[in-house]
Amino acid sequence: MTGDLGILVINSGSSSIKFTLFQNAAVKVSGQIQGLGAEPRITLKTTGQDSRTERALSADEGATHGAALQALLPMLESAADGMWIDAVGHRVVHGGTEFSAPIRIDDPILEQLQKLVPLAPLHQPHNLAGILAARQAFPGTVQVACFDTAFHRNHPWVNDTFALPRALYDEGVRRYGFHGLSYEFICEHLRNARPRAHAGRLVVAHLGNGASMCAIRDGQSIGSTMGFTALDGLPMGTRCGQVDPGVVLYLLTTKGMTATEVSDLLYKESGLKGLSGISQDMRTLSESSLPEAKQAIEYFVFRIRRELGAMAAVLGGLDTLVFTGGIGENSAQVRAQVCADQDWIGLAIDPERNAATDEDISAEGARVQTLVIPTNEEEMIRRHTADLLVMA
Repeated sequence: MTGDLGILVINSGSSSIKFTLFQNAAVKVSGQIQGLGAEPRITLKTTGQDSRTERALSADEGATHGAALQALLPMLESAADGMWIDAVGHRVVHGGTEFSAPIRIDDPILEQLQKLVPLAPLHQPHNLAGILAARQAFPGTVQVACFDTAFHRNHPWVNDTFALPRALYDEGVRRYGFHGLSYEFICEHLRNARPRAHAGRLVVAHLGNGASMCAIRDGQSIGSTMGFTALDGLPMGTRCGQVDPGVVLYLLTTKGMTATEVSDLLYKESGLKGLSGISQDMRTLSESSLPEAKQAIEYFVFRIRRELGAMAAVLGGLDTLVFTGGIGENSAQVRAQVCADQDWIGLAIDPERNAATDEDISAEGARVQTLVIPTNEEEMIRRHTADLLVMA
């Protein structure tokens, strides 16, 4: 492909659209549309410029994803200086059992993705809204779906199933795993920069507002903390993580809550936010002197340490631990607490390297290598989209 290849990457959420425009492999423009349906606003930054461009949208412009993208177009065209967009790559949370690799989107594919909405009701509809909006905004342009579940689709059967009747498994009730684009980016980085770590027994901790961990060998997912939905496993910003299914039954039967109320509780009012009663933001909790904030962090760390032991057991040991995601990359406090007193597994970090957020924060002589690597899901989507253009 030529150096003028333009790829727009879109990550569409419930009330926001993050976008990155690449010229070949370099970021040309990036930003986001926030507050859709409430107080919509576009923030845009052009690479090489110190200033940001911001514009408040009218109620009509910010009413839908499609209208917001239409409002973005003139700003994007101006910032991109006439650059042509050859393709649009989309993050799609759920690919079900059918999609184990990125794919060009057409009407039949879109229909299949629509059928997966019940498997990810709080994510998939917004991803699809972004696709529909982009097809409207860029008619005739190649659209590519990149799936968060695809990285895990070949993990072992024992990590793919629940101990439920087989008929439910056949219907698609199984462990899918998520954050796959992040894990894939980390694996690609290690393949090129640290091949021994890539080939060994690797655990990646993607810690952010959404959080999960994955056991990986030779770039292949072996075990993951997330399961049927992006609700399972570690506690997150507002999501509960692992919870006894009996709690859900109790909420429905004894407390008389509706399915919608339970869903809102587990997805939007739990996790760090629910435990602390203060905030879902780790920075706010770390700066707080309130005991509830400390307890929320302690529980977050406890679950990471517990899952780290589980992931090491799945792999038969541990050679490398990678921290990534907003918390994993930026919270030296969380990294230190996770790695404290882990001599039994060969894990120890250097306090100074950790405080400085070096890539390698391992203590001298530690058997397990501990790394901090910023993830880049947008770049992973760009690569997949470019590859499909080359194959076309």
